[in-house]
Amino acid sequence: MASKKHALFASILAASACASCFDAPAAFADDYSDLLDVLRAKGSLTQHEYDTLLAKHLHHSASPAQRSGPARTVRTSSTTSPPGAQHATPHVTHAIHGGYEDGIRFDPGAEDSASMRAQQAADRAEASARSAQEAMLSTQNALNSNSIVRVAKYVPGKGLTFKAGPVDINLSGFINGFYTYNSPAGGRPVAGGVSTGSSGFDSSAVRNGLLPAGFILKLSTTQSGIDMSAVVGMYPGINNAKNGAFNANTGGSPVGLGTAGIDLRQVYVTFGNKDVGTFKVGRDLAIFGSDAILNDATLLSVGSTGSNAAPGNTSLGRIGVGYVYADWIPQISYVSPTIHGFQGSVGVFQPLDEFNFAGEGLSAESTQHSSPMVQGKGTYDFKIGGVQTRIWASFLVQHQQALTSSLLPDDGTSHRGAMAEAGEIGAKLTYRGFQGVAYYYRGSGLGTTGLFFDGIAANGRKRASEGYYVQAMYNFTKKFKLVGSYGVSNLYQAPGESDSLLVRRNQSEVGAAYYSLTDWLNLVAEFAHTESAAHNSNRNSDNSGSAGVILLF
Repeated sequence: MASKKHALFASILAASACASCFDAPAAFADDYSDLLDVLRAKGSLTQHEYDTLLAKHLHHSASPAQRSGPARTVRTSSTTSPPGAQHATPHVTHAIHGGYEDGIRFDPGAEDSASMRAQQAADRAEASARSAQEAMLSTQNALNSNSIVRVAKYVPGKGLTFKAGPVDINLSGFINGFYTYNSPAGGRPVAGGVSTGSSGFDSSAVRNGLLPAGFILKLSTTQSGIDMSAVVGMYPGINNAKNGAFNANTGGSPVGLGTAGIDLRQVYVTFGNKDVGTFKVGRDLAIFGSDAILNDATLLSVGSTGSNAAPGNTSLGRIGVGYVYADWIPQISYVSPTIHGFQGSVGVFQPLDEFNFAGEGLSAESTQHSSPMVQGKGTYDFKIGGVQTRIWASFLVQHQQALTSSLLPDDGTSHRGAMAEAGEIGAKLTYRGFQGVAYYYRGSGLGTTGLFFDGIAANGRKRASEGYYVQAMYNFTKKFKLVGSYGVSNLYQAPGESDSLLVRRNQSEVGAAYYSLTDWLNLVAEFAHTESAAHNSNRNSDNSGSAGVILLF
């Protein structure tokens, strides 16, 4: 409709402009005024448009004297005057917006011609709009095509996500490096202790912290209503690797021509959905002890060094001085949906050997397993006022078979076994800039530092162990925070045991400052004091200071 009006206006204005070319003021004006009346009656013109066009027509068709003179009246019809007589005075007059005037004859075909041009313009506009819509749909189909790779919006800390058709490809990770100076405070050796106080020498190292570097590749998609993913995590260190019982986590080898170790900790698949929960098959962080280490602030720093003179892939952080390391273990596990803040998980895991970490024949060992390790956990997230709270509790059970030691037969006839058991509970509270963590564990046959390290005495009896840590963190600004923590791990003698050299207690105090220079780069400065004590009077301690960076993407 609008395009038709534009065409009509153009035609009428052209006709009005041409009216000034005629010398005779009485030439054919009535036909033009009639057309305006017809267009107004049909609704093609509004009253305002009608008045405007008629006024322009009268202005152009009037003589100069008429333009400068008083407003004139027009007649609706004219009579024939005798030759030479003056025009008769109009017998019917009306205002300009409804009047007629002798003037230009309007071609009756002009309206049809203008209408045709307007229709053609409208058809061209419609075709152009249709073409644009088809192009837009074609572009959308191309973007949704499986052959197009797109980049999702970047979220700091969530890695880079590429969308290739129905598959999300996420790459995330971290890299860190610290200068650490360790100063032994002296003392006597403790079997199974984590302090380096009895080494007698200060040491400097450029090393990894509790975390090595990490590069995690995750592919996710949904098929037949099932959400699934495949994850591979590679964790190389920056120091030279050395072959040993702990593989990439064995103490390093700071000699020339060495190479860094590659630690493939994660290789697993998940499948499920929000209604039924998620299943996991492969190698990943275990359930028991996972919340303890993931909430430990030393995860982003160094903590207890373990060995600083010959650093391995990682430091200890608070491992062995507040909790037992969860470890990365082959598993088939299940995590339930979250219902009103509650969530549960359970799984069967590759059974691990009892290990004589203290040496000197102080602990039993095992290599036979007819049943898997079983772990489970429950969590509850809730908020009271402005305090966000998480509470968790978990358990671990594994039967250790065919135990061997210096005090037990090693002729293949021993069937001595023990059921290792452990439980833990923890809480995390967050209120504005403050965050607090409290954690406690207790085990029988669990051991200390690592799973089943020195958990069973040489006489085949289980040792009890327990530990805890408390941690407080305060964010003074969005970029700067301070952390302080204290933790203890205790290992008690088994019934009938009198090995006084065995570690009784490992403990540490840690203070650290963290500054987020950017979304990726964090600056860290830390001090840690670590002590180890045996069941006799042996004890030692050390102090370490660390400064470095950790980049997370």
